[in-house]
Amino acid sequence: MTSALFAPITLRGLTVRNRLWVTPMCQYSAEQQDGMTTDWHLVHLGSFARGGAGAVFTEATAVLPEGRISPQDLGLWNDAQRDGFARIVSFIHSQGAAAGIQLAHAGRKASTYRTWDERRGTVPTDDGGWPTVGPSTIAFPGYEAPAALTPEGIREVSDAFAKAAVRAIEAGFDLLEIHAAHGYLLHQFLSPLSNARTDSYGGNLANRARLLLETIDAIRAAAGDDVPVSVRFSATDWVDGGWTLEDTQTVARWAAEHGADLADVSTGGNVAAANIPVGPGYQVPFATAVRTAAGVPTIAVGLIEEPRQAEQIVATGLADVVMLGRALLRDPNFPLRAAAALGVPVDYAPKQYHRAPMGRTTP
Repeated sequence: MTSALFAPITLRGLTVRNRLWVTPMCQYSAEQQDGMTTDWHLVHLGSFARGGAGAVFTEATAVLPEGRISPQDLGLWNDAQRDGFARIVSFIHSQGAAAGIQLAHAGRKASTYRTWDERRGTVPTDDGGWPTVGPSTIAFPGYEAPAALTPEGIREVSDAFAKAAVRAIEAGFDLLEIHAAHGYLLHQFLSPLSNARTDSYGGNLANRARLLLETIDAIRAAAGDDVPVSVRFSATDWVDGGWTLEDTQTVARWAAEHGADLADVSTGGNVAAANIPVGPGYQVPFATAVRTAAGVPTIAVGLIEEPRQAEQIVATGLADVVMLGRALLRDPNFPLRAAAALGVPVDYAPKQYHRAPMGRTTP
């Protein structure tokens, strides 16, 4: 069978073996609270490469210490962290997959407890937390109010993204993603619900998008011309008066003009009370709408859980790549199982597992 899902895709100087990629998923497992990778991250990410994914992305990785979502998040603000990632990248490459990293700053949603902690909200400074920053002093519900970034602080953010990009490339990463979604710092600047600035970084759409575009420029200058750069957007805040699909379509086009190669399209995260109609593939139409209006390749995410569902998304042009999360947590071998289900022969199943081939399964 000819499969769109298992066709390679080339972006700048990189060819990825298929279009089933691993979405960034926070692990909250840097137990020393130093942003360093551990054996957990090696096994977690390595299992997806071994299982046949085309590209494996790390969790949201903070470009500054104060940009971590939790004290246990990974970071890439120093060379020791870079060297820790290099070991993981090397294993991902050994399995034939591309290695991607999502660079992030959590802004007003930083310094929070892990999702499985009984406590909620902002971690106090005497428990390992820190003061947070944002475009304005508007708090995310249930969290402490951030300090508004100064112009100098804004420049530090874009510079930190660029420095992290350099370290990522030195560690061997093939793809870079800028996290501008899910209510984190760059999304906070984009949305009028969290950005009340009156300077050149607030007000109209062009001003609210300024930091994202400056960050893309800084990363593109640091990364050179061969490394693909993706931007993750939340296509809508799901609230009247917030960030909209039309805004995303416009800014995704601007992002491409500044050197971004992909729009990774999710939704939500900036408003606690949003009413989101969650269901199978519920975010795919947003990826399609951005692809059509902005003329950029897109990644679809969100409850994509069956091989034929993923195949249909790519084959019919709804998106160029599919990213999986929960489906891969349940089964790191999902890509190999999908290839068998779709009748697609692949040559990258681990030889060590030859006695247990993926038989044809019911998708």
